[in-house]
Amino acid sequence: MSSNFDHGGNVFGMARELGTTATGITDFSASINPLGLSPLVREAVIAALDSLVHYPDAGHQELKQALADFHGVPPGAIVVANGSTELIYRLPALFSGRRALIVSPAFSEYRRALDQHRREAHHFILSAKDDFVLDPRALEAALEKGYDALYLCNPGNPSGRLYPLPLVEQVYHLCHARGTFLVLDEAFMDFCEESSAKQLVAAGDNAVILRSMTKFSAIPGLRLGYAIANEAVAARLGTMGGPWNVNTLALAAGAAALRDTEHSRRTIEFIQEERGYLAKRLSRFPQLTVYPSEVNFLLLEITNGLTAGELKERLLPHRLLIRDCANFAGLTPHFFRIAVRTREENNLLLECLENILN
Repeated sequence: MSSNFDHGGNVFGMARELGTTATGITDFSASINPLGLSPLVREAVIAALDSLVHYPDAGHQELKQALADFHGVPPGAIVVANGSTELIYRLPALFSGRRALIVSPAFSEYRRALDQHRREAHHFILSAKDDFVLDPRALEAALEKGYDALYLCNPGNPSGRLYPLPLVEQVYHLCHARGTFLVLDEAFMDFCEESSAKQLVAAGDNAVILRSMTKFSAIPGLRLGYAIANEAVAARLGTMGGPWNVNTLALAAGAAALRDTEHSRRTIEFIQEERGYLAKRLSRFPQLTVYPSEVNFLLLEITNGLTAGELKERLLPHRLLIRDCANFAGLTPHFFRIAVRTREENNLLLECLENILN
Protein backbone atom coordinates (compact mmCIF):
# COMPACT_ATOMS: atom_id res chain seq x y z
CA MET A 1 0.00 0.00 0.00
CA SER A 2 1.41 3.39 -0.98
CA SER A 3 1.79 6.11 1.64
CA ASN A 4 1.44 9.85 1.23
CA PHE A 5 5.20 10.10 1.32
CA ASP A 6 6.21 7.59 -1.34
CA HIS A 7 9.20 8.56 -3.46
CA GLY A 8 10.89 7.32 -6.57
CA GLY A 9 13.79 4.89 -6.46
CA ASN A 10 12.11 2.03 -4.57
CA VAL A 11 13.81 -0.54 -6.77
CA PHE A 12 14.47 -3.06 -3.99
CA GLY A 13 10.84 -3.20 -2.89
CA MET A 14 9.65 -3.37 -6.47
CA ALA A 15 12.18 -6.09 -7.29
CA ARG A 16 10.86 -8.22 -4.43
CA GLU A 17 7.30 -7.67 -5.65
CA LEU A 18 8.22 -8.67 -9.21
CA GLY A 19 10.45 -11.58 -8.21
CA THR A 20 13.59 -10.11 -9.75
CA THR A 21 16.69 -8.19 -8.65
CA ALA A 22 17.22 -4.43 -8.47
CA THR A 23 19.51 -4.62 -11.50
CA GLY A 24 16.65 -6.23 -13.43
CA ILE A 25 14.58 -3.03 -13.20
CA THR A 26 15.09 0.08 -15.33
CA ASP A 27 14.34 2.85 -12.85
CA PHE A 28 12.90 6.01 -14.40
CA SER A 29 11.39 7.01 -11.04
CA ALA A 30 14.64 8.27 -9.46
CA SER A 31 16.56 11.07 -11.16
CA ILE A 32 20.10 9.73 -10.84
CA ASN A 33 22.99 10.43 -13.21
CA PRO A 34 22.68 7.78 -15.96
CA LEU A 35 26.46 7.84 -16.50
CA GLY A 36 26.87 6.39 -13.03
CA LEU A 37 29.83 6.84 -10.72
CA SER A 38 32.75 9.01 -11.69
CA PRO A 39 35.93 6.89 -12.02
CA LEU A 40 37.54 9.14 -9.40
CA VAL A 41 34.67 8.50 -7.00
CA ARG A 42 34.97 4.75 -7.45
CA GLU A 43 38.72 4.89 -6.80
CA ALA A 44 38.25 7.13 -3.75
CA VAL A 45 35.64 4.85 -2.19
CA ILE A 46 37.82 1.78 -2.67
CA ALA A 47 40.87 3.60 -1.27
CA ALA A 48 38.84 4.66 1.80
CA LEU A 49 37.77 1.13 2.75
CA ASP A 50 40.69 0.56 5.11
CA SER A 51 39.75 3.77 6.93
CA LEU A 52 36.49 2.20 8.08
CA VAL A 53 38.29 0.97 11.21
CA HIS A 54 38.24 4.62 12.36
CA TYR A 55 35.36 6.96 13.13
CA PRO A 56 34.54 9.37 10.29
CA ASP A 57 35.83 12.93 10.41
CA ALA A 58 33.07 14.49 12.52
CA GLY A 59 33.99 17.98 11.32
CA HIS A 60 33.90 17.04 7.61
CA GLN A 61 36.86 19.37 7.14
CA GLU A 62 38.28 18.07 3.85
CA LEU A 63 34.90 18.02 2.12
CA LYS A 64 33.91 21.39 3.55
CA GLN A 65 37.08 22.94 2.16
CA ALA A 66 36.56 21.29 -1.22
CA LEU A 67 32.98 22.56 -1.36
CA ALA A 68 34.05 26.04 -0.26
CA ASP A 69 36.68 26.16 -3.02
CA PHE A 70 34.21 24.87 -5.60
CA HIS A 71 31.49 27.40 -4.75
CA GLY A 72 33.66 30.36 -3.78
CA VAL A 73 32.27 30.67 -0.25
CA PRO A 74 33.95 30.39 3.17
CA PRO A 75 34.23 26.87 4.68
CA GLY A 76 32.20 28.17 7.60
CA ALA A 77 29.27 28.68 5.23
CA ILE A 78 29.04 24.91 4.53
CA VAL A 79 27.16 22.29 6.57
CA VAL A 80 27.66 18.68 5.40
CA ALA A 81 24.91 16.13 6.04
CA ASN A 82 23.71 12.61 5.37
CA GLY A 83 21.80 13.75 2.29
CA SER A 84 19.92 17.02 1.97
CA THR A 85 16.87 15.31 3.48
CA GLU A 86 18.64 15.21 6.85
CA LEU A 87 18.90 19.00 6.66
CA ILE A 88 15.22 19.32 5.73
CA TYR A 89 14.38 17.63 9.02
CA ARG A 90 16.68 19.93 10.99
CA LEU A 91 15.44 23.16 9.43
CA PRO A 92 12.09 23.73 11.20
CA ALA A 93 14.00 24.08 14.48
CA LEU A 94 16.16 26.79 12.91
CA PHE A 95 13.49 29.42 12.30
CA SER A 96 11.16 30.96 14.87
CA GLY A 97 7.41 30.97 14.46
CA ARG A 98 4.97 28.32 13.33
CA ARG A 99 3.75 29.08 9.79
CA ALA A 100 5.57 27.96 6.64
CA LEU A 101 4.62 28.45 2.99
CA ILE A 102 5.73 25.87 0.42
CA VAL A 103 5.89 26.81 -3.27
CA SER A 104 4.22 23.72 -4.71
CA PRO A 105 4.19 21.15 -6.23
CA ALA A 106 7.29 20.27 -4.25
CA PHE A 107 9.18 17.56 -2.37
CA SER A 108 6.78 16.03 0.19
CA GLU A 109 9.45 15.82 2.91
CA TYR A 110 9.23 19.58 3.50
CA ARG A 111 5.74 19.16 4.87
CA ARG A 112 6.53 15.96 6.72
CA ALA A 113 9.44 17.65 8.51
CA LEU A 114 7.27 20.66 9.37
CA ASP A 115 4.57 18.35 10.73
CA GLN A 116 7.09 16.59 12.97
CA HIS A 117 8.12 19.94 14.42
CA ARG A 118 4.45 20.97 14.81
CA ARG A 119 4.70 23.77 12.31
CA GLU A 120 1.79 24.78 10.07
CA ALA A 121 2.48 23.99 6.41
CA HIS A 122 0.62 25.91 3.70
CA HIS A 123 0.95 25.65 -0.07
CA PHE A 124 1.44 28.32 -2.72
CA ILE A 125 0.29 26.35 -5.76
CA LEU A 126 1.86 26.98 -9.16
CA SER A 127 -0.30 26.19 -12.20
CA ALA A 128 0.56 23.52 -14.73
CA LYS A 129 -1.40 25.59 -17.28
CA ASP A 130 1.28 28.29 -16.93
CA ASP A 131 4.16 25.76 -17.00
CA PHE A 132 4.68 26.39 -13.26
CA VAL A 133 5.72 30.02 -13.72
CA LEU A 134 6.37 31.81 -10.42
CA ASP A 135 4.71 35.24 -10.26
CA PRO A 136 6.58 37.35 -7.68
CA ARG A 137 3.62 39.70 -7.24
CA ALA A 138 1.30 36.82 -6.37
CA LEU A 139 3.93 35.42 -4.01
CA GLU A 140 4.33 38.83 -2.37
CA ALA A 141 0.58 38.97 -1.77
CA ALA A 142 0.69 35.50 -0.21
CA LEU A 143 3.60 36.41 2.06
CA GLU A 144 1.65 39.38 3.37
CA LYS A 145 -0.62 36.90 5.15
CA GLY A 146 2.28 36.27 7.51
CA TYR A 147 4.67 33.33 7.17
CA ASP A 148 7.78 32.53 9.17
CA ALA A 149 9.44 30.46 6.43
CA LEU A 150 9.20 30.03 2.68
CA TYR A 151 10.27 26.83 0.89
CA LEU A 152 11.24 27.16 -2.77
CA CYS A 153 12.82 24.43 -4.90
CA ASN A 154 14.91 25.66 -7.86
CA PRO A 155 15.01 23.97 -10.31
CA GLY A 156 11.55 22.76 -9.41
CA ASN A 157 10.92 19.17 -8.43
CA PRO A 158 8.86 17.62 -9.99
CA SER A 159 8.36 20.37 -12.60
CA GLY A 160 11.97 20.71 -13.80
CA ARG A 161 11.44 24.45 -14.31
CA LEU A 162 14.43 26.71 -13.63
CA TYR A 163 13.74 30.09 -12.06
CA PRO A 164 16.31 32.68 -13.21
CA LEU A 165 18.66 34.15 -10.65
CA PRO A 166 17.14 37.68 -10.79
CA LEU A 167 13.74 36.19 -9.87
CA VAL A 168 15.23 34.22 -6.98
CA GLU A 169 16.98 37.38 -5.78
CA GLN A 170 13.60 39.11 -5.86
CA VAL A 171 12.09 36.31 -3.76
CA TYR A 172 15.00 36.58 -1.31
CA HIS A 173 14.41 40.30 -0.84
CA LEU A 174 10.65 39.77 -0.42
CA CYS A 175 11.39 37.31 2.38
CA HIS A 176 14.08 39.52 3.92
CA ALA A 177 11.72 42.51 4.08
CA ARG A 178 9.18 40.44 6.04
CA GLY A 179 11.56 38.53 8.29
CA THR A 180 10.59 35.29 6.53
CA PHE A 181 13.25 32.57 6.59
CA LEU A 182 13.99 31.37 3.04
CA VAL A 183 14.72 27.70 2.39
CA LEU A 184 16.03 27.45 -1.17
CA ASP A 185 16.37 23.84 -2.27
CA GLU A 186 18.89 23.60 -5.12
CA ALA A 187 19.08 19.80 -5.16
CA PHE A 188 19.27 19.74 -8.98
CA MET A 189 21.24 22.95 -9.51
CA ASP A 190 24.35 21.00 -10.60
CA PHE A 191 22.83 20.95 -14.10
CA CYS A 192 22.67 24.77 -14.26
CA GLU A 193 25.19 25.98 -11.68
CA GLU A 194 25.35 29.51 -13.07
CA SER A 195 21.78 30.08 -11.78
CA SER A 196 22.59 29.27 -8.14
CA ALA A 197 21.89 31.93 -5.52
CA LYS A 198 24.78 30.68 -3.37
CA GLN A 199 26.70 33.97 -3.31
CA LEU A 200 23.62 35.93 -2.29
CA VAL A 201 22.65 33.53 0.49
CA ALA A 202 26.19 33.04 1.82
CA ALA A 203 26.60 36.82 2.12
CA GLY A 204 23.06 37.49 3.38
CA ASP A 205 21.09 36.27 6.35
CA ASN A 206 17.90 34.43 7.35
CA ALA A 207 18.22 32.00 4.45
CA VAL A 208 19.76 28.64 3.58
CA ILE A 209 20.45 26.74 0.37
CA LEU A 210 20.12 22.95 0.30
CA ARG A 211 22.25 20.93 -2.11
CA SER A 212 22.33 17.21 -2.87
CA MET A 213 25.32 15.22 -4.08
CA THR A 214 23.45 11.94 -4.46
CA LYS A 215 21.77 12.68 -7.80
CA PHE A 216 24.40 14.34 -9.98
CA SER A 217 27.18 12.17 -8.53
CA ALA A 218 25.07 8.98 -8.65
CA ILE A 219 25.63 8.02 -4.99
CA PRO A 220 22.12 7.81 -3.46
CA GLY A 221 23.15 4.65 -1.64
CA LEU A 222 25.86 6.55 0.24
CA ARG A 223 23.70 9.61 1.11
CA LEU A 224 25.44 12.98 0.91
CA GLY A 225 24.24 16.57 0.86
CA TYR A 226 25.10 19.96 2.27
CA ALA A 227 23.79 23.42 3.07
CA ILE A 228 25.14 26.86 2.17
CA ALA A 229 24.28 29.78 4.44
CA ASN A 230 25.96 32.71 6.13
CA GLU A 231 28.37 31.54 8.81
CA ALA A 232 26.07 32.35 11.73
CA VAL A 233 23.16 30.37 10.27
CA ALA A 234 25.50 27.55 9.22
CA ALA A 235 26.97 27.35 12.73
CA ARG A 236 23.50 26.94 14.24
CA LEU A 237 22.46 24.36 11.66
CA GLY A 238 25.72 22.45 12.16
CA THR A 239 25.11 21.99 15.90
CA MET A 240 21.83 20.15 15.29
CA GLY A 241 21.76 16.38 15.09
CA GLY A 242 24.27 13.87 16.37
CA PRO A 243 27.97 13.29 15.68
CA TRP A 244 29.41 11.20 12.82
CA ASN A 245 26.32 11.75 10.69
CA VAL A 246 28.26 11.32 7.42
CA ASN A 247 30.23 8.12 6.83
CA THR A 248 33.83 7.90 5.66
CA LEU A 249 33.00 6.53 2.20
CA ALA A 250 30.51 9.32 1.51
CA LEU A 251 33.04 11.98 2.55
CA ALA A 252 35.66 10.48 0.24
CA ALA A 253 33.17 10.18 -2.61
CA GLY A 254 32.06 13.79 -2.28
CA ALA A 255 35.58 15.22 -2.41
CA ALA A 256 36.44 13.04 -5.41
CA ALA A 257 33.25 14.02 -7.27
CA LEU A 258 34.20 17.69 -7.02
CA ARG A 259 37.64 16.95 -8.49
CA ASP A 260 36.26 15.12 -11.52
CA THR A 261 35.34 18.10 -13.66
CA GLU A 262 35.51 15.99 -16.82
CA HIS A 263 32.78 13.63 -15.57
CA SER A 264 30.66 16.65 -14.62
CA ARG A 265 31.09 18.16 -18.08
CA ARG A 266 30.18 14.88 -19.79
CA THR A 267 27.13 14.51 -17.54
CA ILE A 268 25.75 17.97 -18.36
CA GLU A 269 26.28 17.50 -22.11
CA PHE A 270 24.79 14.00 -22.04
CA ILE A 271 21.68 15.10 -20.13
CA GLN A 272 21.09 18.08 -22.41
CA GLU A 273 21.21 15.87 -25.50
CA GLU A 274 19.13 13.00 -24.12
CA ARG A 275 16.58 15.27 -22.46
CA GLY A 276 16.01 17.03 -25.77
CA TYR A 277 15.69 13.72 -27.60
CA LEU A 278 13.32 12.23 -25.04
CA ALA A 279 11.13 15.34 -24.80
CA LYS A 280 10.84 15.55 -28.58
CA ARG A 281 9.86 11.90 -28.93
CA LEU A 282 7.39 12.06 -26.04
CA SER A 283 5.74 15.18 -27.45
CA ARG A 284 4.68 13.13 -30.48
CA PHE A 285 2.20 11.23 -28.31
CA PRO A 286 -1.10 13.15 -28.53
CA GLN A 287 -2.07 11.67 -25.15
CA LEU A 288 0.86 13.30 -23.34
CA THR A 289 1.75 16.84 -22.32
CA VAL A 290 5.49 17.28 -21.77
CA TYR A 291 6.52 20.15 -19.49
CA PRO A 292 9.77 22.08 -20.07
CA SER A 293 12.72 21.03 -17.94
CA GLU A 294 16.30 22.15 -17.36
CA VAL A 295 17.38 19.10 -15.37
CA ASN A 296 17.63 15.31 -15.67
CA PHE A 297 13.93 14.51 -15.50
CA LEU A 298 10.69 15.37 -17.28
CA LEU A 299 7.22 15.93 -15.88
CA LEU A 300 4.37 14.63 -18.05
CA GLU A 301 0.58 14.65 -17.93
CA ILE A 302 -1.67 12.00 -19.46
CA THR A 303 -4.66 13.54 -21.21
CA ASN A 304 -6.56 10.44 -22.39
CA GLY A 305 -8.18 9.56 -19.05
CA LEU A 306 -5.54 7.05 -17.95
CA THR A 307 -4.04 7.82 -14.54
CA ALA A 308 -0.32 7.82 -13.82
CA GLY A 309 -0.90 4.99 -11.34
CA GLU A 310 -2.53 2.87 -14.05
CA LEU A 311 0.29 3.63 -16.47
CA LYS A 312 2.83 2.69 -13.80
CA GLU A 313 1.11 -0.68 -13.30
CA ARG A 314 1.13 -1.36 -17.05
CA LEU A 315 4.85 -0.62 -17.29
CA LEU A 316 5.82 -2.88 -14.38
CA PRO A 317 5.61 -6.16 -16.37
CA HIS A 318 8.26 -4.61 -18.64
CA ARG A 319 10.44 -3.99 -15.55
CA LEU A 320 10.13 -0.22 -16.04
CA LEU A 321 9.45 2.04 -13.06
CA ILE A 322 8.11 5.60 -13.32
CA ARG A 323 7.24 8.16 -10.63
CA ASP A 324 3.51 8.58 -10.05
CA CYS A 325 3.15 12.25 -9.01
CA ALA A 326 -0.38 12.06 -7.60
CA ASN A 327 0.90 12.79 -4.08
CA PHE A 328 2.42 16.16 -5.02
CA ALA A 329 0.29 19.09 -3.84
CA GLY A 330 -1.22 20.84 -6.84
CA LEU A 331 -0.96 17.89 -9.25
CA THR A 332 -3.74 15.55 -10.35
CA PRO A 333 -3.44 11.74 -10.58
CA HIS A 334 -2.60 12.16 -14.28
CA PHE A 335 0.94 13.50 -13.72
CA PHE A 336 4.10 11.40 -13.72
CA ARG A 337 7.83 12.05 -13.79
CA ILE A 338 10.53 10.17 -15.66
CA ALA A 339 14.29 10.40 -15.33
CA VAL A 340 16.47 10.99 -18.37
CA ARG A 341 18.46 7.80 -18.88
CA THR A 342 20.62 6.32 -21.64
CA ARG A 343 19.45 6.30 -25.27
CA GLU A 344 18.84 2.54 -25.16
CA GLU A 345 16.80 2.78 -21.97
CA ASN A 346 14.90 5.83 -23.17
CA ASN A 347 14.00 4.02 -26.40
CA LEU A 348 12.77 1.03 -24.40
CA LEU A 349 10.42 3.29 -22.45
CA LEU A 350 9.22 4.98 -25.66
CA GLU A 351 8.50 1.60 -27.24
CA CYS A 352 6.49 0.45 -24.24
CA LEU A 353 4.54 3.72 -24.13
CA GLU A 354 3.76 3.31 -27.82
CA ASN A 355 2.24 -0.13 -27.14
CA ILE A 356 0.26 1.06 -24.11
CA LEU A 357 -1.04 4.42 -25.37
CA ASN A 358 -1.70 3.46 -28.98
